[in-house]
Amino acid sequence: MNMKEDDGVSEVKSSLQSAFAKLMTASKDMVSEAVAKLISRLNTKSKIRTLTDKEQLVLSLERQYQDDVGVIAALFFNYVKLSPGEALYIGANEPHAYLSGECIECMATSDNVVRAGLTPKYRDVQTLCSMLTYKQGFPEILRGVPVQPHVRRYTPPFNEFEVDWCLVPPGGLVVISPVPGPSIFLVITGEGEIQLDFMSDGEKAEEGDVFFVPAYTEVKISACGPESVQLYRAGVNSRFFS
Repeated sequence: MNMKEDDGVSEVKSSLQSAFAKLMTASKDMVSEAVAKLISRLNTKSKIRTLTDKEQLVLSLERQYQDDVGVIAALFFNYVKLSPGEALYIGANEPHAYLSGECIECMATSDNVVRAGLTPKYRDVQTLCSMLTYKQGFPEILRGVPVQPHVRRYTPPFNEFEVDWCLVPPGGLVVISPVPGPSIFLVITGEGEIQLDFMSDGEKAEEGDVFFVPAYTEVKISACGPESVQLYRAGVNSRFFS
């Protein structure tokens, strides 16, 4: 892709779209040959210098998805490594792939998921290439904002949802203030008890449990075991109600 410094945003976007579409619609034989040449070149380079993170990623993907167009497509993507407590948001019509590790995902209501690479499932390449925004830039990393002791909030720049992370220390108690919308609580680790303000008794809460909490409901969460209780709350973005 031959681009000049003074080329406008629309020209760059058009060129990126053209290059990506040509890659994604290439024949299996062409992709297989290109992947083989790329892997051979990277293996040779690894003997004379340290490969970049992106180059090491390509080698790793090829070991998992041999001859897959996603191996080359990864070069078009940002490669993001998140540490515990960090998050990022992905706007509509932006491609992404989860590669390793564990995370929670909160997604606005959607009636379709379009796949095109790194998967054995059905691929709809034409739809994917036509729907993407082709915006360039590095995603914003969210680290959350403390809203009360032991609770951090992650707020994306749209109204559909927000996510709270709560960590209750062993033997501790966290009281989560009411919010104007309904919420879903997901327990990730630990054993404890959850009690809503309209309940006379608490209910056991352990790894894998999910609780629905109505709007304007105070929630008490206690850790009963030897480890902390870690859970997440997903609900409508608070700015929607302001």
